Amino acid sequence: MVAVVFGARGNVGRHVTDGLLAAGEQVRAVSRIPAAGSTPGCEAVVADLERPETLPAVLDGADKVFLYGMLDPQRPYDIEKVAAAAAAAGIRRVVLLSSVSVALDLDADHPVARLNRTIEQAIQRSGMDWTFLRPGTFATNTRTWWAESIRTDNVVRLPYPLAQSAPVHEKDIAALAVTALTEPGHSHQAYTIYGAESLTLQRQVEHIGEAIGRHIRVERISDEQARADVASTMHPVVAEAIVSQWAAADDAVAVTSVIAEKITGAPAHTYAQWAADHADDFR
Repeated sequence: MVAVVFGARGNVGRHVTDGLLAAGEQVRAVSRIPAAGSTPGCEAVVADLERPETLPAVLDGADKVFLYGMLDPQRPYDIEKVAAAAAAAGIRRVVLLSSVSVALDLDADHPVARLNRTIEQAIQRSGMDWTFLRPGTFATNTRTWWAESIRTDNVVRLPYPLAQSAPVHEKDIAALAVTALTEPGHSHQAYTIYGAESLTLQRQVEHIGEAIGRHIRVERISDEQARADVASTMHPVVAEAIVSQWAAADDAVAVTSVIAEKITGAPAHTYAQWAADHADDFR
């Protein structure tokens, strides 16, 4: 049987693909555009969750799926049609990359929480075995926010340098997905995932500086400017939520977790390790 990985060229999906291959699985790696080259045991195919008519062919002969949730409120997909296509194809197990926002406030009407909650509920109704991964702050977000200003000006502009967070390395999320797809005991489980250490934003910048071998300045800016900066790379509603989270986390220890190590048996990656892995992105 085949494991289908949607978003196989994404930050998490590429590591899910690698992990499944290492576990001896046959993998069908799905992306919106054709992938160059091929990997033994991995079939690269083109499909799009926003185009349900492309799904039956990529799901044919598969029994498990890695699916990403609503990462961009501006690009929703019809989860009812996706779930119906998966169930019709005989998919027995699905691991969904969801969002911690689903669990934080059940009454919140934040678009990311609302859309991912809708996806989770549709999968629960489908009859397939499911595992939901609900990560907090992705370490890769800091690349999105800071890489350009570090490369061009050697500076990171922040409204709350002492705000703390517990960034999650995408490799840890992927390792959890691979474990849930290949080992028993994870059906009907929802895992909230934080990093294993609480760090100030300033310390995260310092780790990047250590990884690239130079000191990076931190410049204090207003909330308004920070919202504009984040909104240049993310949906404005998401940007508003992020800056609000930083304000609430100013000089406050962030929630951490050891779920990655508990489930996979391997220690969670630190932010310093993430910075070293992505050093070239900041040079």
